[in-house]
Amino acid sequence: DEEEDYMSDLFIKQDVRPGLPMVRRVKEAIQKEEKQKEANEKNRQKSIKEEEKERRDLVLKSALGNENKGFALLQKMGYKSGQALGKSGEGIVEPIPLNIKTGLSGLGHEELKKRKAEEKLENYRQKLHMKKQANEQAADQFRVRFKNKQEERKMEGDLRKSQRACQQLDMQKDIHVPKETWYWLEPEEEEKNEEDKEDECISSDLSVSEKLHILTTYLREEHFYCIWCGTTYEDSEDLSSNCPGNSAADHD
Repeated sequence: DEEEDYMSDLFIKQDVRPGLPMVRRVKEAIQKEEKQKEANEKNRQKSIKEEEKERRDLVLKSALGNENKGFALLQKMGYKSGQALGKSGEGIVEPIPLNIKTGLSGLGHEELKKRKAEEKLENYRQKLHMKKQANEQAADQFRVRFKNKQEERKMEGDLRKSQRACQQLDMQKDIHVPKETWYWLEPEEEEKNEEDKEDECISSDLSVSEKLHILTTYLREEHFYCIWCGTTYEDSEDLSSNCPGNSAADHD
C-alpha cells in the first residue's frame, strides 16, 4: 500500500484537538459496558423465588372468575362482583389481603423481635433515669458537703475568737495557765514538750463544735462573757437576762 499523504483530505478531516481521542475512548468503553450489562440481564435466568413471586403477583392482581369455587358459590347465593358482603351490604368489598411470609423464621418471630426491641428501649430509659438520679444525688451530696464545710469554717473562726477572748480574760484575772491547753491559742513558734503533746492528743478527740460549746460555756460561767454579743456582763443574772442565747444561731 502506498503511504498516505499528510496533506490529503483523510488527514485534514480528522479532529486532532488535544484530549479528544481519550474522551472518545472513554465514552466507547462506557457504552460497551452498558450493552454488556443489558445482555447479561437478558440472558440471566430468574430464580425460583423470583418466578414464584411473579406468578403470585399476577394471580393476586387478577379478579376472581367463575372457575373459582368460592366465588361461584357466592354468585349462586345472589352475590354480584363489586358488591359488599353481608345480607344488608355492610361487609367488606375487597378480599382480605394476604400477608406473604418469605423468610425462614418461625411463627411469632416478628413479635419476639418487637418485644425484645421494646425491652431494650425500656432498659435504656431505666439506665438514663438511674443516671439522672445518681447525678442529682451527687449534686445534693456536694451541696451538703459544701454547706457543712462552710459551717465548720465558721465554727473554727468562732473557736479561735473564743480562745483569744479566753486568754485575755484569764490573764486579766492573773490566770497564767489555761484550764485546758486548747483553751488558749498556741504560739506557733513555741516548742511543745511531751506533756503538751499528750494534752493535744486528748483535745484532738473532741470535734470543733464540742470544743466551741465547752469553751463558750467556760467563758459564760467563769467570766460572764458571750463571744457572739462581744459583751462582758456583771454577773450570771445579768448574763441570763440580757444575753439572747448560748450559740450563734440564738443570736441570729
